[in-house]
Amino acid sequence: MSSETEALIGFLDRASPVYIAGHRGLVGSALLRRFRAEGFTNILVRSHGELDLTDRAATFDFVVESRPHVLIDAAARVGGIMANNTYPVDFLSENLRIQVNLLDAAVAARVPRLLFLGSSCIYPKFAPQPIKESALLTGPLEPTNDAYAIAKIAGILHVQAVRRQHGLAWMSAMPTNLYGPGDNFSPAGSHLLPAIIRRYEEAKASGAPEVTNWGTGTPRRELLHVDDLASACLYLLEHFDGPTHVNVGTGIDHTICEIADMVAEAVGYTGETRWDATRPDGTPRKLLDVSVLRQAGWLPQIALRDGIEATVAWYRANTAAARK
Repeated sequence: MSSETEALIGFLDRASPVYIAGHRGLVGSALLRRFRAEGFTNILVRSHGELDLTDRAATFDFVVESRPHVLIDAAARVGGIMANNTYPVDFLSENLRIQVNLLDAAVAARVPRLLFLGSSCIYPKFAPQPIKESALLTGPLEPTNDAYAIAKIAGILHVQAVRRQHGLAWMSAMPTNLYGPGDNFSPAGSHLLPAIIRRYEEAKASGAPEVTNWGTGTPRRELLHVDDLASACLYLLEHFDGPTHVNVGTGIDHTICEIADMVAEAVGYTGETRWDATRPDGTPRKLLDVSVLRQAGWLPQIALRDGIEATVAWYRANTAAARK
């Protein structure tokens, strides 16, 4: 690590400009909450209407002119298994354009600290569990979201290449399955937990005697509250620098059946749960090895059951405004 890099690792100046790309999404909104709570006073944000990150010239103009000290790339086209499987070209093309424009502009502006956010879907479908960072590019991807995964893998390699070629202290973080306030609850675009929450909420409201979930319920998933992710991101920016990407998770997983039971309990649904085995299960297990992050000194604070209850409460209070 160079002396220049060492000087960048440590407590961030709360008055320095921080650009959070994608601040209206699940992750970006959590980052905005966290950085504001931590006293940052010069947070730069732009809505899609104000800045289209697929527009290369506009992206360059903004980043070069604003010259943020920290840039966090939380901007992405995201969706659940149905959306990824139905629109692979859209997920590949749009995400590549967003991140290439942002990262190239950040190089041009010599942004000192950049954090690129990916997804645990970057790992092979049958990677040894728990999944270490070194498992990247060691086997075939899960085919239902391989296009999105390839885009995120390209982002990781882009960041690593910038470190080698330009000597900038950039890094990538790979969160596990996320949930929390501001999530997408739409039937076509939602991920695991918001999809299940909406399903049980609607079943309870309608008095439906049963709920049918996709797959067999046997795959195991690790879930991380998005506020914990935001905490981890700030921690990494102030305490970590290294050439590899970093897994961010809890190190604990549950079967989808167990997760559905927690949701049903939080919602207060007492009907029967059925499983449609004709629907895809996706990856059989996806548990991250979080030893690198733990060795750096960070641990999650929000227990899954508590997080689910809080997310159900948020959804009920924001049903009209929630993405659905």
